[in-house]
Amino acid sequence: MIEKFAYKKETNKPFNDVVEAIEKNTVDNQFRLLHTHNVQATLEEKGFEIKPLKIMEICNAGFANKALGIDLNVALFMPCKFVVAQHDNNVSVTLMKPTMIADFIEQDDLRNLADEVELKLIKIMEDSI
Repeated sequence: MIEKFAYKKETNKPFNDVVEAIEKNTVDNQFRLLHTHNVQATLEEKGFEIKPLKIMEICNAGFANKALGIDLNVALFMPCKFVVAQHDNNVSVTLMKPTMIADFIEQDDLRNLADEVELKLIKIMEDSI
């Protein structure tokens, strides 16, 4: 089911190496890292123990402006995110597919833009793992 709305890959690279690679590849692909949520640290402050988990929010202002110009409802899905999670034997990286957004907001211009953005996000992910 997750395959319909998300793209997920796993790697044997160390968690922090994956996070650093995403940071670098984000910039190298003309996106900007807006914020990294350290979910593990946040939950540990409340007494909950989980494995390392970060949500990395990224944006390309040009793509964002085009998408919002097509339909302001796109803002509900912004910014683009990578979820980096430590598992027992590997690290996973997951992103929500921009093309999924175009399934909810059916406009040809948005579909074409979503296709382009998705390819760039997949490249960032693939280059990071």
